[in-house]
Amino acid sequence: MTSTLFHGARKLDANGQVDDFWMLVDDREIVATGSGRTPDSAADADRVDVAGHWLVPGFIDLHGHGGGGHSYDDGADEILAALAPHRAHGTTRSVLSLVANPIPSLLASLATIADLAESDPLILGSHLEGPFLAGENRGAHNAEFLLEPEPYEVEELIGAARGTLRQLTIAPELPGAMEAIGVLIEAGVTVAIGHTMADLEVTRAAFHRGARILTHAFNAMPGIHHRAPGPVVAAFEDERVTLELILDGKHVHPSVAALAFGEAPGRIALVTDAMAAAGASDGDYRLGSLNVSVREGLALLSGTATIAGSTLTQDAALRCAIHEAGIEPRDAVAALTHVPASAIGLGHRHGLLATGYTADAVVLDHEWRVTGVWADGVKL
Repeated sequence: MTSTLFHGARKLDANGQVDDFWMLVDDREIVATGSGRTPDSAADADRVDVAGHWLVPGFIDLHGHGGGGHSYDDGADEILAALAPHRAHGTTRSVLSLVANPIPSLLASLATIADLAESDPLILGSHLEGPFLAGENRGAHNAEFLLEPEPYEVEELIGAARGTLRQLTIAPELPGAMEAIGVLIEAGVTVAIGHTMADLEVTRAAFHRGARILTHAFNAMPGIHHRAPGPVVAAFEDERVTLELILDGKHVHPSVAALAFGEAPGRIALVTDAMAAAGASDGDYRLGSLNVSVREGLALLSGTATIAGSTLTQDAALRCAIHEAGIEPRDAVAALTHVPASAIGLGHRHGLLATGYTADAVVLDHEWRVTGVWADGVKL
């Protein structure tokens, strides 16, 4: 594989900004970085002139369900088609989320994603958002398919994923949930708390047990009340916990997003929770087994006021963070890159423009719009 030299960039990642930045890529990895004069050793490399624009790490999405009119709950071809618009908008690595479905359907989906992850390293694995959720806060999950976690079913799901189950969301108040958290952690799965009615104490207990993510903070959980702080405050106070945030201006008000960034610095992971309409037009769609109507970019369960995922792409979340929530660009970029990578134990390989990291990069203009995307050193 030919080496590639990116030069003339304004680098921005979790480590900060460097002007007149250059980066040498070889064999899918960043092998050298610097600023100013480029190295003589890169004389034969292909050159990418970033021309003073922003160069940031490739975006990582821990939580999404589809895009481009396609869903991650369907077959391999549908999954790849669903990923395409997200990759075009800067998301180079994705965890594929599955809504609640019957266990046999989930086993088949996990196996399909495991197969895809073997051939496509940009697919990081799967996220089971169901079925172990609270019925009262199920959101866009079919109530018929919700279950209390049984040890044999948890083990079956872990086995079907063949080491690619990255994350599982669970309501910790369910019978058997605390035991399930322990089993999942032993298997190397990052446990998230969400779609829950849990109070502060139960959520604290789940984090003490080893859960490390709060699934789409503020959504599908008790809010912050002055006498009942709830799961969000439990996550704020625990520095081991990463909070997912859907920053589309619809799920969480930008002022509340700014509060979250302030209360949990370096622990906010921006996610899309995108369904099939992301990168596609308004219309009628399916999310798992449920009908979804999308009007003016807002996805609702048909005939209800229940939000059913988003139509968000990560570059739009970045712009919302900077322009509407007033987040410092460095912190906003970190929330799309190194923070989510670290949340699932991959912060040593993904999410920074530094030597030894995967060569995933996005070029953004002065309005934070994507003008180029590279993954594993190859332009997408």
